[in-house]
Amino acid sequence: MDRRKFVLASAAVSALSTTATAAEEKDDEKTPVRVGVMGLSRGRALASDLASISGVEVAYACDVDAQRASACARDVERKTGTSPEVTADFRQILDDPRIDALVCAAPNHWHGPATIMACKAGKHVYVEKPCSHNPQEGEWMVAAAERFGRCVQMGTQRRSAAGTQTAIEKLHSGAIGQVHLARCYYNNLRGPIPHAKSEQPPATLNYELWEGPAPHQPYRSNVVHYNWHWFWHWGGGELANNGVHGLDLCRWGLDVQYPLRTTSSGGRYWHDDAQETPDTQSVCYEFAGNKQITWDALSCNKHRVSFFCAFYGDEGTLELDSDGQFRIYNRNNELSEEGEQSSGGQIEHLRNFIDAIRADDPSRLNQPILEGHRSTLLCHLGNIAHRTGTTVHTDENNGHLLPGVHTQEQQRLWQREYAPAWKADVTLS
Repeated sequence: MDRRKFVLASAAVSALSTTATAAEEKDDEKTPVRVGVMGLSRGRALASDLASISGVEVAYACDVDAQRASACARDVERKTGTSPEVTADFRQILDDPRIDALVCAAPNHWHGPATIMACKAGKHVYVEKPCSHNPQEGEWMVAAAERFGRCVQMGTQRRSAAGTQTAIEKLHSGAIGQVHLARCYYNNLRGPIPHAKSEQPPATLNYELWEGPAPHQPYRSNVVHYNWHWFWHWGGGELANNGVHGLDLCRWGLDVQYPLRTTSSGGRYWHDDAQETPDTQSVCYEFAGNKQITWDALSCNKHRVSFFCAFYGDEGTLELDSDGQFRIYNRNNELSEEGEQSSGGQIEHLRNFIDAIRADDPSRLNQPILEGHRSTLLCHLGNIAHRTGTTVHTDENNGHLLPGVHTQEQQRLWQREYAPAWKADVTLS
């Protein structure tokens, strides 16, 4: 075959291949993926976005608060014309053979247990950040996803934002040279939470299911629905609430996995109230290779620096905002490049999850559970350092507390006790 005929034949084959691939992708979009969404505060927005994705059916709206579940079902019906089934018990989703995936946006103490139970039931899982309440749960989640071959994605959605991906690619390609330090920040204006006595929960709330695997504590109105974040029994404070987003980007940009040392300073400075977690906190993580991440947060002062996180290299600096916009400065602090604002990445992150399910391929996930666990572990280590008032030394290969160095109190905070009725379901043996 002469060169011209070869080129024409190759082009024809390429065109046929491209057409076939496009047809496969189009058909793949028609492959139905049925999901149940659990926890309909944050989950309400996730359900709405999922309902907008071609071929995705939000089949269940699940919340222990009947009013929230009904409101979400109405949202989905307005968008799709079909109302999802309303339930208080997510185990109904797990028992339904039609369901492909569970979306867990319940409080933190549910993230690990619900994910493990869903994997056991053969479901894929989109789990909100932080992926676990404690380090042991995170390790169980990674093992469950691997053992049962499930796609498990953590909802740090900036991993799927185009602008953020471009910024990280530039860091990894040496845009600011060798990077030694990453800093991230979070400020907010949160008021005090008054003390409250035990009382009967509202008739619309199934408090027993809200507690689930967490050991029982009487209902208090100053905990449910949002303020559980600021009590160790259910949450992890601002560090686990919003810190995980910035820490995940810092860890990704620095290309590090587990720290060597973690220290924390701060406390409850602003209000003498019912909250247990710090309202002012600075955490420092040291990694091998002369790399460091710092996180600074104020819960009671909204003034913030002009960027979400920043990376400092020997050839310049890269600032990254939460919307994916980035700025690169040279060694003389002169602006040399600026990226455009993109998006927070939520719809892209959900599409990525759905695509991985359709391909039955966890390697397609932008934030697989192992990466989610590594970033969430930084939150846990920071809180362990804060609660014990000690430096936490960890193995750079797996993040475990170093034998012979850690204290009994540090080890105690590595895991938690579970309500007896749930223990067999939520643990991985």
